[in-house]
Amino acid sequence: MACNPEILRNIPLFALLDDEEAAVLASQVEIKTFAPRERIYKIGDLDGQAYVVVSGKIRVFSVDEDHQDVVVDEPGNGDFFGFASMLEQTPHQTNAMALEASECLEVSRDDIAVLLKRKPMAGMDLLTAQGRQFHAAQGLVRGRASRNANEVIETEATTGEHVADAVARFGGSWTFIITFAVLLIIYTTVNVFLDKQSWDPYPFILLNLFLSMLASVQAPVIMMSQNRQDTKDRLRAELDFDVNRRAESEIQGLARKLSVLDDKMDDIAAMLRKKTLGDPVR
Repeated sequence: MACNPEILRNIPLFALLDDEEAAVLASQVEIKTFAPRERIYKIGDLDGQAYVVVSGKIRVFSVDEDHQDVVVDEPGNGDFFGFASMLEQTPHQTNAMALEASECLEVSRDDIAVLLKRKPMAGMDLLTAQGRQFHAAQGLVRGRASRNANEVIETEATTGEHVADAVARFGGSWTFIITFAVLLIIYTTVNVFLDKQSWDPYPFILLNLFLSMLASVQAPVIMMSQNRQDTKDRLRAELDFDVNRRAESEIQGLARKLSVLDDKMDDIAAMLRKKTLGDPVR
């Protein structure tokens, strides 16, 4: 569907165009209508198109290794998405889907070239949008990094494992050592004082039996708790590695996009210098 020039007035990127420029751009771009839950593009698509939201709401998302949707952005009226892949002429790195009945302005690389020739400062709006996407990516990395290994372990722990942890905590505390030492002193003192009437005279054979039984039970319980601690440490290391890898990938992708935008701004600056000097623009 052809675009009405008045629609461009409500889009910040095109709001500075005069009537003639708006008419030229409106003749080049098209309005696309999307139904709720309709996919606009998917990861790997190479259609060379970007979109500006005229009405409705869009969700831009990726998929992690667990096949879970990771929301990158939810552009609304006047916001645009898919510009980085369009400028780079590379496949889309995210999915885009309409959350509700939406209308979007479909824009190509050539359309942007015409716009920047007529209104170079519109490039600043484009850079601003890329900055917002950069911040969204940072928020995504922080969100992935906030996963707590202890919470992940606790949600999967059984009752027996909780008991093992409690026993290990108590068995390795000064409370246990002092209490156990006091009980041993009382036990041996009473039996020595009673002499032949004691139920466990020296060398305290019954006490040795109790201690052996306690040690035989306590040792494997503590080992169970240590195994859980090893699992926590391994999970922390895996989460750290996952976060670092995702951060590296996001930073490299953003660096490529910013490099492309920087090259475009340099071209615009060179073109403006030629106009200022009166040289013909080629």
